[in-house]
This record gives sequence, structure tokens and C-alpha cells, in this order.
Amino acid sequence: MDGKELKILIFNINGEYYAADIMEVERILGYEKTTKLPDSPEFVDGLINYEGKILPVISLSRRFNLSENSINEDSKIIVSKQKESKFGIIVDVVSEVKDINIKDMEEAPDVVGGISKRYIKGLIKIDGKIIIFLRLSNILSEEEKILI
Repeated sequence: MDGKELKILIFNINGEYYAADIMEVERILGYEKTTKLPDSPEFVDGLINYEGKILPVISLSRRFNLSENSINEDSKIIVSKQKESKFGIIVDVVSEVKDINIKDMEEAPDVVGGISKRYIKGLIKIDGKIIIFLRLSNILSEEEKILI
């Protein structure tokens, strides 16, 4: 397993670095204002028109119970592709796409404050930083996917 490479997208939320497998990312969009949905879960920011279809957009900072930064010109929406569905994720900044070696990744500790271990694939150590590697497919539970 030592020589296995993985291509990741690195992004930033509230000054913390996160990453996702590039295979779970369809596109990166500039931020656009969403249409709010009444009675939707707290972390659902709203809906946008994406390629002629409705795309639910969630706020990862709200999902992870973190304070929320204001939207600015660097804010992006990452379109995550799942089996039958897609959803957008608001992030503060998209940093880069990077190849990493699996040996640079460690399992997340049992105690992970604020973020369910269900979302975390591991922790990546690059350039003196620790990047939280997310499993985008698990950000929403099956029930939440049905709700939105």
C-alpha cells in the first residue's frame, strides 16, 4: 500500500484545512446566492440552479457546528457527485489539487471535536499542516439526503 497515490482537493473553512477525494468532486463553482428552503435542516443553505437542475447547497461550517465566516469573493461551492445525487458545499477558499501518498494519511483519533468520525476518512500531514480528509459521501445521512 506504500506507493499508492491519491488526488485530493484541499479547501479551507474557518481557517482549517480540509480535503476531499477529487473523484467525489464534479465541479467548483463561484459562490452564488441560494434560494432558501423553509423548514430545511439548519446546515442547508438553500438551492441553486445547476445545469438546469435543482442543486441543494449545504454549509459545512454549520454542519460541523463551527462559527461561520461571511461569504466573500474567495467563497466557492464544491459540487459533490454521489451515486444518484449531487449536492453543493460552501467553502471559504479552495486551495489546490494535490497528489498525496497514502502513507502520509493517518486514521482520525476517536475523539474528534465537533465533526463526526463518520465524515472523516483520515488526517493528512503535508507541509507541516494537518488536513482533515473528508468522506463527502457521508456528510449527509441517508435520511438527510431524502429530506433535501
